Amino acid sequence: MRTGTLKQILLITDGCSNQGEDPIAVAALAKEQGITVNVIGVMENDVIDQNGMQEIEDISMSGGGISQVVYAQALSQTVQMVTRKAMTQTLQGVVNKELKQILGQSASIEELPPEKRGEVMEVVDELGEKADLEVLILVDTSASMKNKLPTVKEALLDLSLSMNARMGDNKFSVFVFPGKKNDVEKLLDWTPRLESLTSIFSKLSSGGITPTGPALREALGHFKKKRSLRSLISRDGQFEESV
Repeated sequence: MRTGTLKQILLITDGCSNQGEDPIAVAALAKEQGITVNVIGVMENDVIDQNGMQEIEDISMSGGGISQVVYAQALSQTVQMVTRKAMTQTLQGVVNKELKQILGQSASIEELPPEKRGEVMEVVDELGEKADLEVLILVDTSASMKNKLPTVKEALLDLSLSMNARMGDNKFSVFVFPGKKNDVEKLLDWTPRLESLTSIFSKLSSGGITPTGPALREALGHFKKKRSLRSLISRDGQFEESV
């Protein structure tokens, strides 16, 4: 079964956007382009306010992804869980489309007999290990995130180790918002390894604004740039199609 490359945006934030376009609308656009938007809300001792909680949930729902709110100390495990769960969710959608073509429009994994459902989920798990994965990570560096950034860094390093244990190829990119000069700043271009973040994160400065919508828009553009560049230098453009 051909799944293409699984594409995810992983947004790590602790509150509401307060500058630029609506992030919920941009997340919907990402979903249309075959890019899943997952959101992790990070708490410390404080609690994310109700508006922040709602925005986190709405962005992920609009982007066809998963949302999770956690305390900073549980972030590392959560980043891995959300990434893998989103992969499984996307692949289940791909398999369901295949089933509808074979068995009819009413068919889905959930409606299969238990033994058949188990066999199909084994296929989903295998695809999850072998499919290529692109994760663009968006990190909120607004003032309230300052004390949480060391934990974010460790979580991303753990994510790299976990994902690189898969058989499929992984590519990661990291953006922060707000940047030093613009709403969004690219920290790391597409790479299979996140280790170079160790030196970069210690130099990050925190700002007061939270331009989540512009950050998501920039993330979408980065997927497009990568795709168009690869189409010029390789013949695997078909493999880059959205799932």
